[in-house]
Amino acid sequence: MSARQRFVQCASPRGLHRMAYLEWGDPENERVLICVHGLTRCARDFDNLAAAMSERYRVVCPDVAGRGDSDWLGDPMLYQLPQYVCDLVTLIARLDVESVHWVGTSMGGLIGMALAAQAATPVRRIVINDAGPVISKVSLERIASYVGMAPNLPDMAAAERLVRATSATFGPHTDAEWRFLTEVVVRKNADGTLRMHYDPKLADPFRAQMPEKDLELWPLWDAIRGPTLVLRGAQSDLLSSETCEQMKQRGPKAQVVEIAGVGHAPTLMHDDQIRIVRDFLLG
Repeated sequence: MSARQRFVQCASPRGLHRMAYLEWGDPENERVLICVHGLTRCARDFDNLAAAMSERYRVVCPDVAGRGDSDWLGDPMLYQLPQYVCDLVTLIARLDVESVHWVGTSMGGLIGMALAAQAATPVRRIVINDAGPVISKVSLERIASYVGMAPNLPDMAAAERLVRATSATFGPHTDAEWRFLTEVVVRKNADGTLRMHYDPKLADPFRAQMPEKDLELWPLWDAIRGPTLVLRGAQSDLLSSETCEQMKQRGPKAQVVEIAGVGHAPTLMHDDQIRIVRDFLLG
């Protein structure tokens, strides 16, 4: 089953922008699963998960503003959680459903946390993939070292070398999977060279607000009430095992599953990872 691409118009203090999204499964299905990618990734990351879940859900995978086929924002300082949450609320309104289930990887998990913490939230069940209410300063510094820094690349082989280097913490993948993970996040320039698919200025607020210590978002976590699953890459430098222990005791008292051999973050491309998500959402 192939995905349908659609667009929804969203608002920011600097005007309107279009957000692209892919939709899988029966468009009339009121059971909706929203899957939101990480900081520099895109909707296509969820192709395997969406295909596996589309018999039971209408699966919706957006390109968050500034990425993929979505518009770039006029003010780069708006590339932050409040704008992303507003855009996803607009998307849910477009889908015309009262509630959704959510899978969010890294940044997508933080957006889901922020939305699930709101009063009268539409998020009923959430999977947070290698993110949480404490984000280590080490991981923020690592991400800041490469976001928005990629030069134009001469060909797909060079692009793949870059993606393999910056995404090595995704864990073992086949050559075909690395090529897929590369192809979905590059775009061709007029001169035939390749560039990363996102607005390099999305790094501006990221670097401007680098904290002096770990970033803590416990008030959001403590406000979540629905069933929650946390996935952690066993070698993650963003989500610590100590934070996961607290996440099991506070707020929604999450289930936690650790993925061996992976850092930040599990890609949810492989059957064993998909099975964990599927069993939780449909349980």
